[in-house]
Amino acid sequence: MTAIEIPTPHGPAVAHLRRAATDPVGALVLGHGAGGGVAAPDLVAVTEVAVSLGFVVVLVEQPYRVAGRRSPAPAQHLDTAWTAVIEHLLDGELSGLGIVAGGRSSGARVACRTAERTGAAGVLCLAFPLRPPARKGRAPAPGRLPELKAVRVPVLIVQGQSDLFGMPPDAPGREVARVRGNHSLRSDRRALVDAVTVWLPRVLPGR
Repeated sequence: MTAIEIPTPHGPAVAHLRRAATDPVGALVLGHGAGGGVAAPDLVAVTEVAVSLGFVVVLVEQPYRVAGRRSPAPAQHLDTAWTAVIEHLLDGELSGLGIVAGGRSSGARVACRTAERTGAAGVLCLAFPLRPPARKGRAPAPGRLPELKAVRVPVLIVQGQSDLFGMPPDAPGREVARVRGNHSLRSDRRALVDAVTVWLPRVLPGR
């Protein structure tokens, strides 16, 4: 895997690039969760699947993580940095390739919000945080369903059946794979792999 430092308006990001063996059919660009990194087990599993299907995979570390901060940056900063990284990659390492964007949790939200700007052919959401868990003494926070509804390309959501962030609904163009486990998606790797294996080639079927 090759690490590439990419400048963004909010500091450098790092793109970890894993190439397919020959003549890639497309690229899958994935972001990490708010408090985690690109070594999350579900991101690793999806990377292996996508490479086996002929995709180049890029795992993007947001600038706040590169700078050593644990608290996530504001949504606007995340979106701007993500867009800058994909634009850079499409001008270079991913030139000529169609892309599927995605990520786990917070990274999935970023991919949804920027899908149109980045020209993504589809969005892969791992553990989409539909609604924040309730906090004692506070009013419920707004749900994130509008972020999913705004996406105009095919979406796959892989969601743990006991995820405290809730279960997103199916909709035309939006498929939800319900798997055993919680927000970590650690309990049923086989179901995760199977869902992505079926869906990804439908979005970018190759040459």
